[in-house]
Amino acid sequence: MNKQYDYIITGAGCAGLSLLMRLLQEPTLQHKKILVIDEEPKTKNDRTWCFWEKENGLFNEIVHHQWSNLIFKDASFEKQFSIAPYQYKMILGIDFYNYVLQFASKFNNVVFRYEKVLQVNATNQLAEVVLRDEKIYATYIFNSILFEKPIIKPNQYFLLQHFKGWVIETPQPVFNSGTATFMDFSINQQYGTTFMYVLPIAPNKALVEYTLFTEELLNDKTYTIALKKYIQENLGIEEYAITHEEFGQIPMTNFTFPNHQGNIIYIGIAGGQAKGSSGYAFQFIQKRTQQIVQSLVKKNHPFVKNSFNNKKFHLYDSVLLHVLQYKKMDGANIFSAIFKNNSPQTVLQFLDNETNLLQDFKIMSSVPTNIFLPAAIKELLQ
Repeated sequence: MNKQYDYIITGAGCAGLSLLMRLLQEPTLQHKKILVIDEEPKTKNDRTWCFWEKENGLFNEIVHHQWSNLIFKDASFEKQFSIAPYQYKMILGIDFYNYVLQFASKFNNVVFRYEKVLQVNATNQLAEVVLRDEKIYATYIFNSILFEKPIIKPNQYFLLQHFKGWVIETPQPVFNSGTATFMDFSINQQYGTTFMYVLPIAPNKALVEYTLFTEELLNDKTYTIALKKYIQENLGIEEYAITHEEFGQIPMTNFTFPNHQGNIIYIGIAGGQAKGSSGYAFQFIQKRTQQIVQSLVKKNHPFVKNSFNNKKFHLYDSVLLHVLQYKKMDGANIFSAIFKNNSPQTVLQFLDNETNLLQDFKIMSSVPTNIFLPAAIKELLQ
């Protein structure tokens, strides 16, 4: 045994650093000996997180921009609405990394290492991280690394949400920086569920993102062509400079990710904190890391059980994935029906897994019963 820690966090992304921040803000835990391991330092603005919330959350200080009005659009329908009391918020990856790392630098009990994690193992009493030339142990390991794609059973689904985004700047002011296009399905749906985000952060600056829910990625040129076409034809912008580019993919699946294995606790994507039917992850990561810290404080262990609410929304996600996987209804038509027939606040609540059964029923009544009811029955019987 070379070294031993109270907690090891494997992966210094959104989940790992969110958990670290919460641990260090808890007086009864901030003295714990903590090791954070990632393959390389977080020095690039490699991603953007967008989410909505009513109150100011843990990371409100680094919110890059926020919107109180959203636009939903498809080929035949367009709606602009206020989402009060929610605000739709954007955080830049580099701001998030720097914020947590700067806070953590005040604690001598927190150590960072930059090396590839080969595997994590549960042992009889401790948990083990395997590096190239070393094994390190801890009372608990919080792992956010998805070492391999899950093995999907016949009754499970696995799609990808994948996206390419550009931050563009224009010579003249062309954007309303108080209103964001949440989803624009008016574009070509030839590959599957496809939409654009337009998130203005200044009158002459916006993030434009091409997003798809499909089984396979596209070639890079296809994303580029789609972005150029949309900016020119839909936004009417001829002259612009690309100041930032990002690409990402998130699993959309009803695979049941493990909460823990022995003293290894799974967080982030590896812990199933990306919503199966939409790919939203940031707020689910915040909820789970908060639950873990609360459990450590109150129960002296980090194990959090899945609630009835978790199981309920897992079923809902499975039904939607079933419909998308078997192409029983276009994703554009599904989301359009939901936004046309419900308040935006209820839709955001539903996407956050926070609606009650009555609200769930209203959302479900928005989509064709002859399509969704058989899918729901099949998922319940599996």
